Amino acid sequence: MTAALRFDPIRLPPKCEQLRKEVRAFLAEEIAAGTFDPHKPNREDTDVPEFSRKVGERGWLGMTWPKKYGGHERSFLERYVVTEEMRVANAPTRRFFVADRQSGPVLLKYAPEHIKMEILPRICKGEICFAIGMSEPNSGSDLFAAKTRATKTDGGYLINGTKIWTSSAHIADYMIAIFRTSPPTKENRRHGLTQFLVKMKQPGIQVNPIGQITGQYEFNEVVFTDYFVPDDHVLGEIDGAWKQATSELAYERSGPERFLETYYVLTELVRAVGNNPDTRSAEGIGRLVAQVHTMRRMSVSVAGMLQAGKEPVVEASIVKDIGTIWEQQLPHRVRELSAFVEETATNRETLEKQLDFAIKTAPKLTIQGGTTEVLRGIIARGLGLR
Repeated sequence: MTAALRFDPIRLPPKCEQLRKEVRAFLAEEIAAGTFDPHKPNREDTDVPEFSRKVGERGWLGMTWPKKYGGHERSFLERYVVTEEMRVANAPTRRFFVADRQSGPVLLKYAPEHIKMEILPRICKGEICFAIGMSEPNSGSDLFAAKTRATKTDGGYLINGTKIWTSSAHIADYMIAIFRTSPPTKENRRHGLTQFLVKMKQPGIQVNPIGQITGQYEFNEVVFTDYFVPDDHVLGEIDGAWKQATSELAYERSGPERFLETYYVLTELVRAVGNNPDTRSAEGIGRLVAQVHTMRRMSVSVAGMLQAGKEPVVEASIVKDIGTIWEQQLPHRVRELSAFVEETATNRETLEKQLDFAIKTAPKLTIQGGTTEVLRGIIARGLGLR
């Protein structure tokens, strides 16, 4: 089936701009208090529980969810503004971000009522952290090649296998994971996968950190050995999780975090060149700003479609494909332009340190959340090209 590709021309309403002022004021207070330094993306304190609780107290987690579950019944566009400001400020969002972005919506749609009542309010308070269990060894971003088994037993399932590249698994309280409950069929290789809610820090789970060239430990290998999951932790349809996972990825792939992860080097470059840049610097910065503005309009459009109850899977994949390539290339372009920055620029040392970190972290950007190759396959299929 061919999807009709559409990016609605959506503008943020005035209430979003008022919210933006509130978020900026809050972040300025936290920076002044020493909670985090926006100029140090390579800091070790990416998990700051107290900051997460403060964000929850402000009502900025579970913003679009029903009040019944601790949410605030606000719009996707308002949530977009909060996400955008947090990302630009390099705020320590690791503890709550995945839970707020996609795990919570999955629970809202598929979890039993008692689990919703138990977990969703805690997400809204910034108390718990979620990880995503999709990628596996030897399968890359091919979700449907998952081999980790969930075998039926009395009262639940026994899990055996390995997930890899699992962000934040070392601090997570829960994981939403895809496990194989039946073999794929000849007619449908997507068949046989089921989504589960996994409680971390339990017997049968071993989390092994994966170091990065930056010196940080963000990713993990998660090994399951006869790990027991009760029946009421099954999410949605047995053997039919591929439908759910595809919808979930629209949340993961379309937000401003998909093109703003290295944005800090651009703002630092602007500070370095000052108010009177040379012609080449002005032209280079102008092009980069025009590009990020275009991606932002596309991303806001997807947020508007989510608000309207649509599932813009193809559009979200396009945003991530374009956005992650751009943010991956950005540090290299900024390094080229920084050659024209005066040696006397007061922030030159800060810019160099940021570029060193951004260039090292850039390779992961077109892998996490789905590789470029997989995304383009989704886009081609959605446009009827394959």
